[in-house]
Amino acid sequence: MTRLFVYGTLKRGCKNHHLMASGTYVGDARTTPGYRLHDLGDFPGMVVDATDTGVVTGEVWSVSAAALARLDAFEGVPEGLYRRERVPLLPPFEGTEVHTYLYARDIAGFPAIGPTWSE
Repeated sequence: MTRLFVYGTLKRGCKNHHLMASGTYVGDARTTPGYRLHDLGDFPGMVVDATDTGVVTGEVWSVSAAALARLDAFEGVPEGLYRRERVPLLPPFEGTEVHTYLYARDIAGFPAIGPTWSE
């Protein structure tokens, strides 16, 4: 099982949450400072920004290897839309290995948004 931090349309109550159905919700979480969300239109993208002092809020889920492969495909990892990487989180997940999807393309023209994505 892999722990996955989701911050956009995969969260509970959002349009793509059904893709998390086979996983187990672990808890609400926040990144350490150094990450920022951008509004990409129908979905957000999180990027690394060492100068950003804010945090991104989301949820941690435990997912199987099969579910993770499906999520990688959905997030466009093979096409280079997102990349899955480890992300440091604040307590109670500090020191826990957790992965997330980081937007892998140019964010020029996409506005930065607050710490939370809402549809």
